[in-house]
Amino acid sequence: MSDTINDRAPAVPDFPQLLGHPRPLWMLFMTEFWERFAFYSVSWALALYIVAQFYQGDPSGQAWASGIFGAYTALIYGSGIFGGYVADKLIGYQRTILLGATVMAAGLFALMVPSKSALLLGLSMVIVGDGLFKPNISSMVGQLYPPGDERRDRGFTLFYMGINSGAFVAPLVTGWLASYVTDTPLQQNYRLVFGAAGVGMVLSLLWFWFGRRGLRGVGRPAAGATSRMRVAWVAAGVVVAVPVVYWLLSSIGAVGLQWLLGLLFVGVAAMLIIESVRHDRVQVERVIAMLTIIAFNILFWMFYYQLGTSFSFLAQNMVDREMFGGWVFPVGWFQSVSPLTIILAAPLVSLVWALLAKRHKEPSIPRKFGLGLIFNGFGFLALMYALSHLIDPRGQIPFWPLTACYMLQAVGELCLSPIGLSMVTKLAPPRLVGLSMGGWFLATAVGGNLSGMLAARISGESGMTAASALSGFTFSFWVLAGSGVLLLLVSPLINRFMHGVK
Repeated sequence: MSDTINDRAPAVPDFPQLLGHPRPLWMLFMTEFWERFAFYSVSWALALYIVAQFYQGDPSGQAWASGIFGAYTALIYGSGIFGGYVADKLIGYQRTILLGATVMAAGLFALMVPSKSALLLGLSMVIVGDGLFKPNISSMVGQLYPPGDERRDRGFTLFYMGINSGAFVAPLVTGWLASYVTDTPLQQNYRLVFGAAGVGMVLSLLWFWFGRRGLRGVGRPAAGATSRMRVAWVAAGVVVAVPVVYWLLSSIGAVGLQWLLGLLFVGVAAMLIIESVRHDRVQVERVIAMLTIIAFNILFWMFYYQLGTSFSFLAQNMVDREMFGGWVFPVGWFQSVSPLTIILAAPLVSLVWALLAKRHKEPSIPRKFGLGLIFNGFGFLALMYALSHLIDPRGQIPFWPLTACYMLQAVGELCLSPIGLSMVTKLAPPRLVGLSMGGWFLATAVGGNLSGMLAARISGESGMTAASALSGFTFSFWVLAGSGVLLLLVSPLINRFMHGVK
């Protein structure tokens, strides 16, 4: 009998509404805004900082920088699986988010110390902290809506606007700090980027600390799990986890990390299937459908995360960035193109889905994922054309192909990522929503590590060339286009396994 009670979704409080949604959604929106500001400040600067600071700008450093970026991205999302478990089973969502934000802020400030050991230590703290934070802030959005509430997808889309608002502002502000604030060499100014990211994370922590009362108990520890000693034990686990992550970053290598992440993904899948068997065949098939879509998600992020490595090196060395009056467009600002596109296009995409829904022609979740993969591929097609036909005598391509690539990838992301967050909350077993969200981010982690491996291969031992970039981007296009078409073809079977979830 106790198992049956635990499986029931908790009652959703009667929240006051703001702009048609529960008021706490907007608090979570701003909490996520500042966390994403911090994350994307580091993301655009990390690989460029490594080459500038530790290799004095020599392109031979691109491969190691790509590997570190890929491992960092992988671990920051892969650690979410443990953060989801901590929230589900140990201390609740609110406490897990607060602890994660604190650790992440400390790690961001540690990145300001210009040494490899401080870099790896700071990244390790950011990884552990964000693993506690990221999956659980997303899970809480789903908990604001009762089962079957049609506003849930729209709520996740609005929440996703918070993510992209932070992602848009971060490169603009911190890219300006790195390029123009002082007269010292550029690599010295990266300290300002990391410091600004730390301030952003402190703001995220404070926003959630003061706004959590409005959650009315959502995300609080379960009955019998309110002891503060549990928090102390989790904090002790964080102290142990940081050196473990440091070792993973510095010693295990990309291939070893890929094996570790793959085994974790298999373990999560097994736990979800075992849990679903406790319910019925419908829940089993829903979990299978969810895991199938998550597997395609890996491919999307493998190529999308070239934005922090090969795209940045391309922008820095092979794109004509000179604008009017001799002004040079900062490299970091390219990474504001994607979130700006999402902010502007999200209402249009939502309107298109709504119009198609009225005609009963809205694409299903797997079809939207297929479209996302194909649009991602079109971004690489733009770069393929530029590197084949538009290289000038200086070895540079025009400004517009890389901009178009970011925009096309953003449209693909809009078809995929916000829908995926909502999908997980609807298809996951009720007791393991946090773990399932961690599984979603674990798939992103696998893709992130693969992205670093691909970028390192494109750069090689001596740095990226036009020929190596063209070869790598051509491979990327065909894999994305092929996987997108395959997903469109198998979507009817996946839809049957979802049993009416839309």
